[in-house]
Amino acid sequence: MAVIHRAEIRPTKLELLGDWLPKQTWFAGAGAPGEKPASVGAYRFDDPRGEVGIETLLVRTADGQVVQVPLTYRGAPLAGGEPFLVGTMDHSVLGRRWVYDGCGDPVYLSALAAVVLGHAVQAEELVEGSGADGPQRRTPTVSVVGTGTRGATPPVVEAVEDANAVGEQGDAGGSGRTVVRIPGLELTIFRLVDLPGGDTGDTDRTDGDDQGGALLGAWTDQTRPVRLATARRI
Repeated sequence: MAVIHRAEIRPTKLELLGDWLPKQTWFAGAGAPGEKPASVGAYRFDDPRGEVGIETLLVRTADGQVVQVPLTYRGAPLAGGEPFLVGTMDHSVLGRRWVYDGCGDPVYLSALAAVVLGHAVQAEELVEGSGADGPQRRTPTVSVVGTGTRGATPPVVEAVEDANAVGEQGDAGGSGRTVVRIPGLELTIFRLVDLPGGDTGDTDRTDGDDQGGALLGAWTDQTRPVRLATARRI
């Protein structure tokens, strides 16, 4: 369960992305350099140890491209994670937070593998409350589900060096993606999200089995699921 604090954050997440996104090779052609993207929605995973916040933002650029950005929020720097640092922000409740690209963070990669392969689900969101009302459940703005069939136990990535980014691809046509190999599994994260035919689905290639699966997502203006990530056993 993800606990959402009522807090002020400086800089905001979208402000961080406005500076970080244009520097990524897979982002080329997806919008003007330095522009602040618009929020589409977000979803979260649970860290079993309860130490790291895991949130994936979907944002839209001025030219209409939907971009998927998995982020992790940490209370201290990630050892070996300097190449994946998005930036730092000040959280009025939690203090200084180090924000990382999830594709380089072992906690995100482990959580993604578990959800895609059917061993875990999207995190429930609980907004911090006060007084008699107490915490309130909140419906995520993006719904995701893994298609895997709970085969072998998914790998747990313990350190940055346990993951190997084997390829980043991007072009103006919207096929940007990052491929990461972790022990026994190859993960593909779709950075530039393909929305085939507007409000149509993208489920014809996503049936799960004991060799892998896909992460499917839907949101307000994309009500039929599209692929956000895949996993393949290697």
